[in-house]
Amino acid sequence: MASYILALDQGTTSSRAIVFDRAGQIAAKAQHPFPQIYPQAGWVEHDPMTIWDTERLAAAEAIRELPEGSIAGIGVTNQRETTIVWDKATGQPVYNAIVWQCRRTAELCEELKRQGLEERIVSTTGLLIDAYFSGTKIRWILDNVPGARQRAERGELLFGTVETWLIWKLTGQHVTDYSNASRTMLFDIHRLCWDEELCRLLQIPACMLPRPVENSAVYGTVQPGIPGLETLAGVPVCAAAGDQQAALFGQACFHPGEAKNTYGTGCFTLMNVGAEPVRSRAGLVSSVAWSVGGRTTYALEGSVFNGGSTIQWLRDELRLVDSAPECDRLAESVESSGGVVVVPAFTGMGAPYWDMYARGAILGITRGTGRAHIARAVLECIAYQVTDLMLAMRQDAGCDITALRADGGASVSDILMQMQADLLRIPVDRPAMVETTAFGAASLAGLACGLWRDTEELAALRRSQRVFLPQRPQADCDDEYRLWKKAVSRACHWAE
Repeated sequence: MASYILALDQGTTSSRAIVFDRAGQIAAKAQHPFPQIYPQAGWVEHDPMTIWDTERLAAAEAIRELPEGSIAGIGVTNQRETTIVWDKATGQPVYNAIVWQCRRTAELCEELKRQGLEERIVSTTGLLIDAYFSGTKIRWILDNVPGARQRAERGELLFGTVETWLIWKLTGQHVTDYSNASRTMLFDIHRLCWDEELCRLLQIPACMLPRPVENSAVYGTVQPGIPGLETLAGVPVCAAAGDQQAALFGQACFHPGEAKNTYGTGCFTLMNVGAEPVRSRAGLVSSVAWSVGGRTTYALEGSVFNGGSTIQWLRDELRLVDSAPECDRLAESVESSGGVVVVPAFTGMGAPYWDMYARGAILGITRGTGRAHIARAVLECIAYQVTDLMLAMRQDAGCDITALRADGGASVSDILMQMQADLLRIPVDRPAMVETTAFGAASLAGLACGLWRDTEELAALRRSQRVFLPQRPQADCDDEYRLWKKAVSRACHWAE
């Protein structure tokens, strides 16, 4: 009997595949990292074929020990906004995937602002004009790859974010789910369709856009003959969601006012705001969280570009630590950062600042500063950025947030979670099963294929591993947060 769900979790630095059983437990998993491509400062790319190959290999490894016919459905979750354009006939990408972190279209975004399009885009899409989103990335490919615009206008090229690319490779269907579509700067989140005028303004042929679909529905079945996935032929691909919306679903934030933060490469705070989108006044964005059974739920979101990647930078570029656990140990060896503040604006600042020209800084260094102080400041800067988002969210939503559910790779750090609870003055709840992004995709797929009945059944599967409560005096935390805001002001508007 088909009693497992396969979740494909395609992230920024690795492709993963996780098999969940009906109890929401992990039955098998596999992971393959892949290289980042940095053609010049502020530019980030991936090879789309490597994305597919690593995800296919991870899936093949994850299902290798399972009986044939045991997978009931497949859910896909993905790094959002990352943009791929490929040939409809050959399946060959015309250019590398332009990654969500890439800032190459910053000047185009400034031009759109000069044209007075901010209100039009915010009111329709829920997004601010920024190089983060997919629309200007598509435009860049069409403008800079020889012949691409003409081929797109002839209907020969297809665009997709990563879930679209993977679903197309698996099933041959060209679709995107509402949550990913709402991150393109081209999608009307009220009418749940592409906005033709925005496509014209950004000079993007509508014929290359995928068909928008709900997050929990059968999109197609796995085609026969895919190397390593032969036993999945005929299995429905029946869910998709951007990684952050999937994590919100996987954390069982099914009611308005419930919030989560994913401590991944970046940090992403999402709050369920219910059946109507909320217009942010504090630099956040509105997106479709999910649409299931004809009912759409919206989220407020704040995005931090560099969260866990700051720890990677400390390890790989500065070589001050050999591993993330060593960063924790160093940070715990000193009582404070000694006045050192790290602003990790490597690719600009996200919400609530939205400064494409901010750059990273280490401030407050003295002769007594050691690597332990810098390690602690790196963890603190992650917690400070999430605090920025949560304060903005409280202001926009008009209601208090009583707890924050935490997930993502860096959430394993006890010291970081304690810092976060101290700054926010609310409990930080880390689940026993931290693979919430993949489980969100699996949950949506399980609803579509009948493995689970409803969200109540899914909510009952969630367990807390540890809840962190505020411990440090609020006055001390407030003083340190003010110093953070001062440091951010020094890093903003740095690049010209």
